[in-house]
Amino acid sequence: MRTQVGIVGAGPAGLTLALLLRREAIEAVVLENRTREYVEHRVRAGLLEQNTVDLMHELGVGERLARQGLQHDGIYLRRPGRTLHIPITDLTGRHVTIYAQQEVVRDMSAALLEGGGTIHYEVADVAPHDFDSDRPRITYSVDGNGEELCCDFIAGCDGFHGVCREFVPPGVLTEHEYTYPFGWLGILAQASPATDELIYAWHEHGFALYSMRSPKVSRLYVQVPQDEDLNLWSDDRIWEELQRRLATDDWRVNEGQIIDKGITPMRTFVCEPMQYGNLFLLGDAAHIVPPTGAKGLNLAVNDARLLAAALRRWYQAGSRSGLERFSETALRRVWRAQDFSNYMTQLLHDLGRGPFDRKLQLARLDYLGRSTAAATSLAENYAGLPAQDDF
Repeated sequence: MRTQVGIVGAGPAGLTLALLLRREAIEAVVLENRTREYVEHRVRAGLLEQNTVDLMHELGVGERLARQGLQHDGIYLRRPGRTLHIPITDLTGRHVTIYAQQEVVRDMSAALLEGGGTIHYEVADVAPHDFDSDRPRITYSVDGNGEELCCDFIAGCDGFHGVCREFVPPGVLTEHEYTYPFGWLGILAQASPATDELIYAWHEHGFALYSMRSPKVSRLYVQVPQDEDLNLWSDDRIWEELQRRLATDDWRVNEGQIIDKGITPMRTFVCEPMQYGNLFLLGDAAHIVPPTGAKGLNLAVNDARLLAAALRRWYQAGSRSGLERFSETALRRVWRAQDFSNYMTQLLHDLGRGPFDRKLQLARLDYLGRSTAAATSLAENYAGLPAQDDF
């Protein structure tokens, strides 16, 4: 099989790239090792920056998003006895939208397939080859039969545990990684959210987050030790701890049936460069951010936007300048997002360093309430910097 761009992975990065390339009449084939049902139902992120929402509408996949997405104009920062509202839209003119990642994937895959695009699900033994030449290829198998996809470029959109990064020769990539000494216990509950916008809570017992997926489904998190055993957390204990960290004298968390729960490790990861030869790494294949800043999905979409623009210049004008600068350009936003996500994490979590650090956190939260400049900086980073800032 022959195509122009071979894409490994049918998550947000791979699907966004395929849709952008189709708009430019650039051929692409997507290879995915999971079933379509699996990738369209796995629970992941749920907060979209303004850039991501705008791009989905440009690509014609924003119809359900417009109907079902929950537009938010700010966030709450809570500590015992005080709640601070950060008015993101008032400060930046931008907003964020709650819309689950699995819904984004569902919308994009449907649009790609209905428009004649190609996604091969349930492929195995995927391996990129010869990407340091002008004739890259990807080998894989379907039902035990070997296949080969010849292409001009390979986009590795196959996640942190994917294969593409592993095929880059030793010594080419520098990997930066840090694991926080805590994780998030997250639940999905059939309970109408008791808040109109997300609540990020500082508490001496640890961080908590009140989010949502729809007007009837809440998504909530509590900070737990890194090696915590999920079996120690009954539903009653989870609700008790959420009430402790989030409730106020006249307000409580709405409780309901817990339909999903799990523990997410808190870690950061960046590999640089994000390319080698004609192989490009996008999304979680190149970087992981702690979820406190809500940047993972949005960075993946931005990577795809940058690579698609560079490929368009190559096919239309024969210029490799955008391709050669892809990693440098993408990493500027990646490191900005890493810094912001780390800032939010350090601001709100129990870092295990005692009362001195807790006093510093409370001083920073106070400053956000007194300084428009500090609140604006947080709002700008949370809503996402404008797309043109990448160039």
